[in-house]
Amino acid sequence: MALLLRIAIIILIIYIFYKGVRYLTDPKRKLDEAYENGQYYFYDDVKNIRKNFFISYKDALFEGEKYLGTTENAFEVVSIFVFVHDSMKLQGFTREDFLYLEKEILMSYPNAKINWKNPIEKLMKD
Repeated sequence: MALLLRIAIIILIIYIFYKGVRYLTDPKRKLDEAYENGQYYFYDDVKNIRKNFFISYKDALFEGEKYLGTTENAFEVVSIFVFVHDSMKLQGFTREDFLYLEKEILMSYPNAKINWKNPIEKLMKD
């Protein structure tokens, strides 16, 4: 009986340790933390085209919708629509900030054309 109890306790400790490591390395948690602290973080599942990506940058949270298309040699992400979750958080953003975000997105999706949704679209077209 004591042996079974010891084995159960060891298994419980291993399980708690495993869950703790999974929690600390969870990219969604890192995104939430970066958003709360106003830091930059790019959260994306590059292998899953159906999942949108998220960018935390200067207290704003951006979301990008990926669309698959054809390039000369393969199927790639060819179009991305990016929008902000709360447009009130854009106060103080400059055109250079959005150019920086475009550069970061193009690192993961070099064949994509990036389209911004309002109100960012008006700033980028001028």
